[in-house]
Amino acid sequence: MTMTAENTTAKNQGIEHFDVLIVGAGISGIGSAYHLQEQCPERTFVILENYETFGGTWHMHRYPGVRSDSDLYTFGYRFKPWVGAPIASSAEIKKYMGEVIKEADLDKHIRYRHRITGAAWSSLENRWTVEVLKLETNETFHITTNFLWMCQGYYKHSQGYTPEWPNMDSYKGRIVHPQTWPEDLDYANKKVLVIGSGATAATLVPAMAQTAEHVTVLQRSPTYFVPGRNVNELADTLRQLEIKEEWVHEIVRRKTLFDQQQVTINSVAYPEMVKEVLLGGVKELLPEGYDMKHFTPKYRPWQQRIAFVPDGDLFAGIRAGKASMVTDEIETFTETGVRTKGGVDIEADIIVTATGFNLSVLGDIPMSVDGTPVDWAKTVTYRGMMFTGVPNLAWVFGYFRASWTLRVDLMGDFVARLFKLMDKKGAKRVTPRLREVEDKDMKIGAWIDPENFNPNYLVRSQHLMPQSGDKPEWMHDQDYWKEKDILPAANLEDGCLIFE
Repeated sequence: MTMTAENTTAKNQGIEHFDVLIVGAGISGIGSAYHLQEQCPERTFVILENYETFGGTWHMHRYPGVRSDSDLYTFGYRFKPWVGAPIASSAEIKKYMGEVIKEADLDKHIRYRHRITGAAWSSLENRWTVEVLKLETNETFHITTNFLWMCQGYYKHSQGYTPEWPNMDSYKGRIVHPQTWPEDLDYANKKVLVIGSGATAATLVPAMAQTAEHVTVLQRSPTYFVPGRNVNELADTLRQLEIKEEWVHEIVRRKTLFDQQQVTINSVAYPEMVKEVLLGGVKELLPEGYDMKHFTPKYRPWQQRIAFVPDGDLFAGIRAGKASMVTDEIETFTETGVRTKGGVDIEADIIVTATGFNLSVLGDIPMSVDGTPVDWAKTVTYRGMMFTGVPNLAWVFGYFRASWTLRVDLMGDFVARLFKLMDKKGAKRVTPRLREVEDKDMKIGAWIDPENFNPNYLVRSQHLMPQSGDKPEWMHDQDYWKEKDILPAANLEDGCLIFE
């Protein structure tokens, strides 16, 4: 899209306008819309969604066994009690979201099958002009808005990440990625090779092992797992005592977050102790004498996400002989499977590349400010949600060590507070800007320190992301337990935000 500040002026007349445009009807978009409606009821808004229904990642992922890897007492919204098992299927999560939409009457604000193809900010008019493609009719039109609330996630939905290995074309079987799972894939009584060992593989393997002849997991490096029963005993006890669900949700939520905080702290302070506990929990569920190299990562706990395995189903498949682990690198694909650098030939009728995402920065939507294209890599983030030189825009980017949705709630409060301050000041735009004195010599670096958190999809594409400073105002340190206190008390008039 090519749209300048000059040519937006003529188009605004007769174009539909909203105070706020929310991009995406996934877990972030629905939560943000709820907070906007509750806290700023005077503002008009619309939600544009690319898919034919709500759900986002929980709608588009269709691979066997797809489920959350966060507990729903913290992944669920703070305002909507969760009443099911801690780890939930995508269908259960969508049902929960559907209840939020119905109860808050949000459906009237959502427009499905609408894809944003560009957005241009005009300082002359203090508004965004957004170019939209209506997918049902292939019609292009424009909407104007005062504020863009970006809730479309952080990875490309259209295609997952698959490395290029030698001789992939020689393989005679079928190669699939979990992100684009084919509905006609029949893996019953087939030999399946799953490449990768993150949370997706931990979900796929036990589900496929139920009917496949055998599932082999080939990993370059192991992942930390936490096995446990898919129940919350505290929640069950509170319900036995006939405590209100709102109270159950809040008490269990706080207890879960407290426990997670202790694990996070100890992972840095006592990494070997945490590692020993994690590996011990896995070892108990594996066959006697099993080689633990397949579950012993080289990195310390919480440098990458720890995947929860409900009821130890992944390890049950290994005990039953239905699944096996190979820790090695691929040398080449063959006609019948792959050969590893260690000389192991793995035969497979189907190969599943559970190798991660392709990062998407603000939906890869072309944007401009007063005619100048925005290069996100040249911006500095304000608190991991706004960006220097870009007015009236916020991006929901959640947590990796805690549930993503926790930040949806925090940002809902923050943006509402920002709107109220703008109203009080009579300001039409707010733009993050580095302060001339306080931030003059501030060190600027990567979005997230790879020593702190280093998932492969982020490391591969971090050069595309906005930058961070070394001060709390100019970073997203991924620490929910700090931000839950810092964001509500943050001084919005400390000079980082320019109100005009």
